[in-house]
Amino acid sequence: MSRPVTPLLAADVIIELADRPGRPIVLIERRYPPPGWAIAGGFVDVGETVEAAAAREALEETGLSVGPLTLLGLYSDPARDPRGHTVSAVYVARAHGEPVAGDDAGSAGVFQLDALPGLAFDHGRILEDYRAWREAGGTCAAPGGAPD
Repeated sequence: MSRPVTPLLAADVIIELADRPGRPIVLIERRYPPPGWAIAGGFVDVGETVEAAAAREALEETGLSVGPLTLLGLYSDPARDPRGHTVSAVYVARAHGEPVAGDDAGSAGVFQLDALPGLAFDHGRILEDYRAWREAGGTCAAPGGAPD
């Protein structure tokens, strides 16, 4: 039997800065097309868990170690990425410190949810879902399931 043709798999992380008032989020300005600001993330490598990919991409693109990871949702609209059909597992995680752009990021910035820049992909929709999750009391769970 032949292998099925499937979408690419990505992992993205909405990084909350726990050491700043209001828990602002970190976004990266994309170095490569499509242009715009984006949630840190990228493709899952073969042999890597989605969670490990999310943490790796956050560190590579922002210089921040993140954790714990809480799954916000899966985003699979075939039109979400102009480069091709990509499914993304989007996590929320906390970090401390100052983001520094690296890897595919041209720059990194810290934003409050009411002052977001122009966003790439479907990240506007994702951040609307994140805002609703947060307003409903969503928090990043520490190991064992308790909020940290």
